[in-house]
Amino acid sequence: MSAHEMTNQRIYLDNAATTYPKPRTVLDRMMDRYHRMGVSPGRASHDLAAEAEQYLGSVRKKVAAFFGAADPERVVFASNATDALNAAIQGILKPGDHAVATRLEHNSVLRPLHHLKRALGIEHTLVGFDQNGIVSPDAVRAAIRSTTRLVIVNHASNVLGTIQPIAEIGKVCAEMGVPLLVDTAQSAGYVSFSMVDCNVSAVAFTGHKALLGPSGIGGLVVARDLEIATTRFGGTGVDSRNLTHTQDYPYRLEAGTHNMLGIMGLSEGLDYLEHEGMGNIYRRELALTLRLRAGLGALENVTLYTPRACDRLVPIVTCGVRGIHPDDVGAILDGDYGIAVRTGLHCAPLVHADLGTSAQGAVRFSLGCNNTEADVNLALEAMAEISRKARR
Repeated sequence: MSAHEMTNQRIYLDNAATTYPKPRTVLDRMMDRYHRMGVSPGRASHDLAAEAEQYLGSVRKKVAAFFGAADPERVVFASNATDALNAAIQGILKPGDHAVATRLEHNSVLRPLHHLKRALGIEHTLVGFDQNGIVSPDAVRAAIRSTTRLVIVNHASNVLGTIQPIAEIGKVCAEMGVPLLVDTAQSAGYVSFSMVDCNVSAVAFTGHKALLGPSGIGGLVVARDLEIATTRFGGTGVDSRNLTHTQDYPYRLEAGTHNMLGIMGLSEGLDYLEHEGMGNIYRRELALTLRLRAGLGALENVTLYTPRACDRLVPIVTCGVRGIHPDDVGAILDGDYGIAVRTGLHCAPLVHADLGTSAQGAVRFSLGCNNTEADVNLALEAMAEISRKARR
């Protein structure tokens, strides 16, 4: 009898893609507020629009405080981290410029850089990572040229789970006079840092992962000394007579009606993290992650890709089973055990190229706030059974 048959429960271990399920209090409060205030902010003269605009400003302040940013007016809402990264990368780099990123990056960075290279000849250098999945600040320094106008770093790898030394990399960028853009898609909600203290010029974030909000909301937090050109144009509700898109923040990088439901959910997610204690949530999930990593690493026929020697991780463990395609492992986990994981290249092809897993990808387990020790134990039992079958 399988673990799924014994428990008759589905175990969701794909939280690095989207946290599920969201805390009920977050969803209930989001819907209650949307029911009371689900209008377009600031685009009409009535009181509801003014109330929504005031609320929008309060959420900008909350996000700015969360990331240690100096100016709430430079909190720009977007659809997700990919949307925010595109706005920053394409709004900063110009022909003749050079950028530095890492081989840990998600396609939300790699593809915009590739596009700019093909379309405008903008060059970029990708810095590698060591055996512990860490990018060296010295390697970033060595990659910076006189024409470098942007450094982009993935704060936490969505494949390895490793957390990068942002403060040290930020210090290098400040010394070299180059803006640092940090992708916090996997880290926001687990690991905090101050943009001001760490010399970070911009942060891209998404709400649907560890920030516990719904899909379709994210944003960009921009330091006062960084200018990003407008790349999308449209209605802002301000300066409507002018056919030139306003250059005032935050509307400079926002066009069209805001996703108020998503912004409300993001706000409630941030409140939940504050109430429960983000550090408490992270420590509990990290303990489960380390238990899962140790258990998978002890299984014969299982290859562990998340570094064994690094404990500075977000709740991600990636592995493979020798002799079984990762997609088949995922299908077996789902069909026979009711365990949902993510397989493939995880939209981070260069990480897999360096791991030697480009041909098939890998199996990624990612924990969230709802997972328990029992979930980890059942996942390990299932992987032990799959591993034993691989030897036959």
